[in-house]
Amino acid sequence: MPDAALQTLCRTLAEQARTAAETLATVTRKAKDAWLFRGADALERRTPEIVAANALDLAGAADLSPAMRDRLKLTPERIKSAAEGMRQVAALPDPVGQVRDGSFRPNGLQVHKVSVPLGVIFFLYESRPNVTVDAAALAVKSGNAVILRGGKEAFHSNTLLHRILAEELASCGLPSHAVQLVSTLDRDAVGLLLKMNEFIDLAIPRGGEGLIRRVAAEATMPVLKHYLGNCHVYVDAAADLDMAERIVVNSKCQRPGVCNAMESLLVHQAAADAFVPRVGQALAARGVQVRGCEITRSYLSSAAEATEADYAAEFCDLILSMKVVPNIETAIAHIRRYGSKHTDAIVTGDLKAARKFVGEVDSAAVVVNASTRFNDGFELGLGAEIGISTDKFHARGPCGLQELTTYKYVVYGDGHLKE
Repeated sequence: MPDAALQTLCRTLAEQARTAAETLATVTRKAKDAWLFRGADALERRTPEIVAANALDLAGAADLSPAMRDRLKLTPERIKSAAEGMRQVAALPDPVGQVRDGSFRPNGLQVHKVSVPLGVIFFLYESRPNVTVDAAALAVKSGNAVILRGGKEAFHSNTLLHRILAEELASCGLPSHAVQLVSTLDRDAVGLLLKMNEFIDLAIPRGGEGLIRRVAAEATMPVLKHYLGNCHVYVDAAADLDMAERIVVNSKCQRPGVCNAMESLLVHQAAADAFVPRVGQALAARGVQVRGCEITRSYLSSAAEATEADYAAEFCDLILSMKVVPNIETAIAHIRRYGSKHTDAIVTGDLKAARKFVGEVDSAAVVVNASTRFNDGFELGLGAEIGISTDKFHARGPCGLQELTTYKYVVYGDGHLKE
């Protein structure tokens, strides 16, 4: 059983977040945007400190794969990008108070459906410290208090990033507990907070499958999540092969450790002779290990035999599964069987094939003739994202400001009585 001090710490965090959320729900856009701009400026100003803190985390993560170390690493360019993300969130409309729908009833009642914050968000994440900035920015702009719990591998980075952002809250007239960080690495803290549904409205886990399944199993509040990012690219018979090669390489290699990187490549048999050897060579030049079907291996002598587990895997590394399929129907069936409903792409010049793929692949994002890496809040115009959901309630795909709000009905009358 967690000790009394830990229980007190967690309850205090949750109570403070609830109080902060009640204030945040009614603060002005001007105050929230002022904090976003001040926070962005502070990140850039204190970049050397952030890089130094991140170096401590990297020094303790020597056993991580290169792809996972890349997720952990903060460079001046990535810090600048995080700061720019805060400014982009500031530039977006304030979702709080937006009238989503409205009508006048025959009896004269005026009915508004109005966006309101969710309340308190418990956000758990691993490896990527830049997510600290995204989550804080989106939560505050949407009027929510957030409790951040990062992974132990990024402890120094997350602690400093949180401190920098929290120091700017009061000067902008925002509650000082609007953004809090769980300061202990004790795993029992997670379990305690997941039981505090009287204070916390939503849990969002972002990380490995083990973390997400633990949160889904223990949470007493709703959970917004995706378990895996087994993303596919299907190269159709009518694909432009130059385009297909660029899309495949970008989808797999641009950042192989992220959830929207391609993990599985499907190739129509009519394109296999021309495409599999060339894409195999392009991938090998970038250090990618291929695990393929029998036909794939007949083209690529270096490819290992793919197992059922390989076809379902999220490798988060320079590894992919490859299969040659007889038609688009088989490609779609393969995605339905092994996919994670995250991001799946088709490369084709055939509009009928594209429409079939878009209509029959049930994923949070379906992409035509572009990289899977575009399933991202920043790339899709959300400013930033707090995560990608493969659920269907209440949000799906990249989750930005709108996905961190719910709504209430506001009814205006003039002495109306129900008869």
